[in-house]
Amino acid sequence: MALYGHELSSATNPYEAGLGKVVRLTKDFVGRDALQRLSERPLKRTLVGLKGAGRRAARAGYSLHQADNAEPVGVVTSGALSPTLGYPIALAYLDIGLAEPGTALTVDVRGKREPFEVTPSPFYRR
Repeated sequence: MALYGHELSSATNPYEAGLGKVVRLTKDFVGRDALQRLSERPLKRTLVGLKGAGRRAARAGYSLHQADNAEPVGVVTSGALSPTLGYPIALAYLDIGLAEPGTALTVDVRGKREPFEVTPSPFYRR
């Protein structure tokens, strides 16, 4: 679930967060014109799910990297060790070109790069 202050804020828009399907541009409301313009632009980043390979969880604000590149390609918005799944999970904003499920990334967890991969969400289904 996207949380305001983590995945949703005044710096994000519903299209980046994957919530464009709930925006009804056919209705009249405050901000409609701004959202219409945003809907016509290509996305630069998107909200993705991450699955960790180790035991260390990625937390909000940690940077995402591709391989050993120093330049961040995204930022974690929230994360935890999932007691149900038995591995770390996280949500993060990531450059759109790297958002394909299965993409291998690393997260800088307190100065050490931990392996994560992009995974479809929701993380768990009954």
